[in-house]
Amino acid sequence: MDPVIDVLELSEELRGPAPPTLVEVRWVREDPPGNSRGHIPGAYVVDLETELAGPAGLGGRHPLPSPCGFEETMRRAGVSMDRPVVVYDAGNAAMIAAARAWWMLRWAGHGNVRVLDGGMLNWSVAGHLVVPEPEPAWGPGDFIVRPGAMRVLDADQAAVVARAGLLLDARAPERYRGDFEPYDAMGGHIPGAVSAPAAQNVDEKGRFLTASALRDRFASLGAETAPEVATYCGSGVRASQQVLALERAGIPSGLYVGSWSDWSADPTRPVATGFRPC
Repeated sequence: MDPVIDVLELSEELRGPAPPTLVEVRWVREDPPGNSRGHIPGAYVVDLETELAGPAGLGGRHPLPSPCGFEETMRRAGVSMDRPVVVYDAGNAAMIAAARAWWMLRWAGHGNVRVLDGGMLNWSVAGHLVVPEPEPAWGPGDFIVRPGAMRVLDADQAAVVARAGLLLDARAPERYRGDFEPYDAMGGHIPGAVSAPAAQNVDEKGRFLTASALRDRFASLGAETAPEVATYCGSGVRASQQVLALERAGIPSGLYVGSWSDWSADPTRPVATGFRPC
């Protein structure tokens, strides 16, 4: 199943006999307070910082929340085991917040989750109905969290993939090189990791590249021959979008959730700088 749905397809499904559950993801860093973009009718709003992540600290800036807490959040949103889910965000940051929700639902065992291509921005531009305030969920869900459906890596496992497989760094090139680090303890990258900015998985309109274009992109980075592929970013959010792009390309991958915020917090771990992986 394609993990991406376009606005026309979503609008048709919402008018159909079995509409998907809609979950809107807000993230203040990418969607400042006061944004008046509105909401898709029927969407339930969740907050990335408080509901799709645990407290920052051990494990990075956006560690996973407790399974029980995530299950409760998704049930409030109306998520059920037998009903498809579509997640979306503002659409102004390569859909990374929505991708975090997509990845978590998939990790937790939901098999039918898609991200709205281009997010709320694309929905609005296409002229579809927007409401000024979020509406109540269509009803409580029965979602049961069963962790483990998506591969999760810790720091040691990420280091192994960097040496023996393909570890993709989803951050901007300047952060990978160590030229600029606005959030974490130090700049640079995991030795052996290859720069693969997640921003390059979308086109100039903020929509995902086609599956064939993504396959070509990841093949050029070595994904076709690597025994294992994994990805990381600053705190595990942007890299979720990369996992989604890899899945669209037909390439399974793992996610180092703690990412650079976890790796760089340990002064004993090696750090590489510059454009070369090592």
